[in-house]
Amino acid sequence: MKKTLLLISLIPILSFSQKKEVLKYFISKDSLVGVKNQKDEIIVPAQFKIFSNIENGELVEGETIYFDGFKTGEAKEKNAWGYVYDKKGNFLYRPFFYDNGADYFSEGLRRFVKNGKVGFADRNGKVVIEPSHDFASPFKYGYAAFCDGCDWEKTEDEHKAIVGGTWGVMDFKGKIVKPVSKSENAVEVGGKYFPNPFNYNEKEKTILQFFNAQNKKLSEIYYVNHYTKLSDNEKKLFFEIVERPKENFPFYQVNTYGYRKTEAGISDFKFIVSEDGKNIFALEFENEKIPFQKWLKDETEKAEQFQKEHPDNPNKFVK
Repeated sequence: MKKTLLLISLIPILSFSQKKEVLKYFISKDSLVGVKNQKDEIIVPAQFKIFSNIENGELVEGETIYFDGFKTGEAKEKNAWGYVYDKKGNFLYRPFFYDNGADYFSEGLRRFVKNGKVGFADRNGKVVIEPSHDFASPFKYGYAAFCDGCDWEKTEDEHKAIVGGTWGVMDFKGKIVKPVSKSENAVEVGGKYFPNPFNYNEKEKTILQFFNAQNKKLSEIYYVNHYTKLSDNEKKLFFEIVERPKENFPFYQVNTYGYRKTEAGISDFKFIVSEDGKNIFALEFENEKIPFQKWLKDETEKAEQFQKEHPDNPNKFVK
């Protein structure tokens, strides 16, 4: 292995932060949910009617406190679902309502709603992009589409679609970006092209070099069960750093993308790299960390097994 590649240590799975205060949910006599600390002091009073299956005394996971439901006596807010607080009990925001619950994190950011407008917050609850648009899509390859003057409308199959309004595209800072001519490095969003949004320092380039050195093998693993034959160029994967180390998260997160770069990060090919660049993990279910070499061995075996069971698969896996 080249010296420029990262050293992978098969160390025990780490937590996202080292000295977190232990918090736990509690359920009142009238079935409302709140949060206490390990001293049994109330951090957030029991005032939420929630829909997830939380047991009395269950630990609070993650960097913030999330209540999956509504607050008693509070008026319904359009397109909002649930409540997010910091670990000290301060209210932060209401997540955007998506897929029958709170919006997911995409490229390190999650949509939230305030006064009918959509903004973005990071995993610590910090507002990264102020709520100023009537709608915004999740971030995909560094960009998010947004619209003003638009609204939800039910379709014939009872789902909702965004109609009307004026559309645009913003970057990670919320800055509106203008389209450019189509080129090899341009990113397609909604049929238009925009500049490549990612820039890296030397340390970050070294992190990405590790993944790019294994591009062929990783692409064969991912596309082994793809239903149509793909060229080598079409199977090429792109690796981008979508989140950098911050409080409660001492990692770089690396997402994987297909050759068109228009799709969201490939869900089961997400990785985190320790701040010093020495330890690499694959992410499963967004928070379960698996040492990279173990993950690679498991995925290789799965690919070999699939090919054995489907010998006519068009995209062959070569170990």
